[in-house]
Amino acid sequence: MEERKVERQLKHSLALDNREKINLSGVESVESFNSEIIVMVTSGGILTIKGQELDVKKLNLDDGNVTITGRVYSLVYSDRESFSAKSSGLLGKMFK
Repeated sequence: MEERKVERQLKHSLALDNREKINLSGVESVESFNSEIIVMVTSGGILTIKGQELDVKKLNLDDGNVTITGRVYSLVYSDRESFSAKSSGLLGKMFK
């Protein structure tokens, strides 16, 4: 019997409150984070958040919800293809 993998498509939304709090839905994974940059995979693409004193307050990947606090300077979306191409560069190959 063949087992089929069913992928659920999460609806992505982002609410930014006074550049100090972000509520996100549709988050599939958090690739990396520190107090100045957070990179996550969402159903809307790769999201990079830059700021100061960034902190992940709530992380629930089962339902795809994330809450982030701190001073937000920029939010940048990129395609999954461009993100995987960057990670397969020289440094990506060195740390495999």
